[in-house]
Amino acid sequence: MASSWFESVAEAQRRAERRLPRSVYRALVAGTEQGATMDDNVSAFAELGFAPHVADLAETRDLTTTVMGVTMAMPVLISPTGVQAVRPDGEVEVARAAAARGVALGLSSFASRSVEDVTATGASVLMQLYWSGTRDAMVHRLERARAAGAAGVILTLDWSFAHSRDWGSPWIPERLDVAAMVRLAPEAMARPAWLWSYLRSGHLPTLGAPNMTPPGGSTPTFFQAYGEWMATPPPSWSDVAWLRSRWNGPFMVKGVSRVDDARRVVDAGASALSVSNHGGNNLDGTPASMRALSGVVDAVGDQVEVVLDGGVRRGGDVAKALAFGARAVMIGRASLWGLAANGQSGVENVLDILRSGLDTTMRALARPRPSDLTRADVVIPEGFSRRLGA
Repeated sequence: MASSWFESVAEAQRRAERRLPRSVYRALVAGTEQGATMDDNVSAFAELGFAPHVADLAETRDLTTTVMGVTMAMPVLISPTGVQAVRPDGEVEVARAAAARGVALGLSSFASRSVEDVTATGASVLMQLYWSGTRDAMVHRLERARAAGAAGVILTLDWSFAHSRDWGSPWIPERLDVAAMVRLAPEAMARPAWLWSYLRSGHLPTLGAPNMTPPGGSTPTFFQAYGEWMATPPPSWSDVAWLRSRWNGPFMVKGVSRVDDARRVVDAGASALSVSNHGGNNLDGTPASMRALSGVVDAVGDQVEVVLDGGVRRGGDVAKALAFGARAVMIGRASLWGLAANGQSGVENVLDILRSGLDTTMRALARPRPSDLTRADVVIPEGFSRRLGA
């Protein structure tokens, strides 16, 4: 019998592709337009090298850190991802894995499981919000997150509603009615293990967004929630500052790539910012998050916690981001591939891979703590970084 353990995130991705229906897998890969930004997020890390030592290495390493007031066993957070039609328990399994490995996770407003279900696992949860709907609706979501015990809030701003993909977008129904099930049946039948996991659970994938449910109302479908978001005028910086003022705990703004925007995030009173391009799902042609990181860190890194989101596939990638000044990294696709490959254990497997790789890298670089890593530890080719909006 084949082992459920895997040794790399790349293998987790291969197993996810073999296990998931084609439409579900393609929704996880996503990306927009040509996929240039999505590809650059990953390839940028490969352009960077290391400058290892051979003696006086760090015999023991302490990977612990704090991000947004949360003490974590290593500088890795799980990024918020929505509509996880990957396994029946979706975000609950991811949260259990995060709790088991001592890291925090972001919970998407478009998640398939409620904030109450996810915080009940005991994980440190950062509730993700979009600027969507009325101010009263947004305040209600904040209050609900607070009541559920969320440790912080993530406001996602890196989205321009670009839907075109050169390789085609997967068909996602609004509801799993009879017509939708007939259309998707050949894909599901071709992935019997995935289908059987849902049949055993007693329900098919939910396409609702329970965290967007209005007071006294019914749970909207994903497309209803997405439509509300699309119809909401984009926020001003004063709007961002207003939303931050309604949350008295740690607050992250996610999606920054420009230095001038980073400064406005600080002015708005945020505790943290994420250098991110939504995994290449925002404006294609935006430089990789890793290329934009150093400019943002140099501008505001002494005033706000900076994390890196985009393209992390191994522990060495984590070390490179930390060396550039990030306090931690966020992972999205990697955790979903682990979830698809082996549920909670698969997500734990991915986190173990990142931890082991980071620990090995720090040993070779003679750095006992994440905060000890510097750009001198990395071989940086000329012209690698992009200082946007300086």
